[in-house]
Amino acid sequence: MAKINVKDTDLTIIQYNNEDYICITDLARYKNAEHMDDVIKNWLRNRNTIELLGIWECLHNSDFKPVEFDGFRKEAGL
Repeated sequence: MAKINVKDTDLTIIQYNNEDYICITDLARYKNAEHMDDVIKNWLRNRNTIELLGIWECLHNSDFKPVEFDGFRKEAGL
């Protein structure tokens, strides 16, 4: 696993299928080191995040079920 340093915070970079992924826990630690879980929970409830995840799944997951995902979208107010 590689690491990069951004604003004095080490971020873990994982490569999978020749794509780079940044650890969201490391990003949350930058925002609030004591309550990273709350940062991630709030991010996952965000309407824009829900929309992004739906688009990403449509593009990259052949087993994605958009009808089932609509429940998440409606709950988020989309």
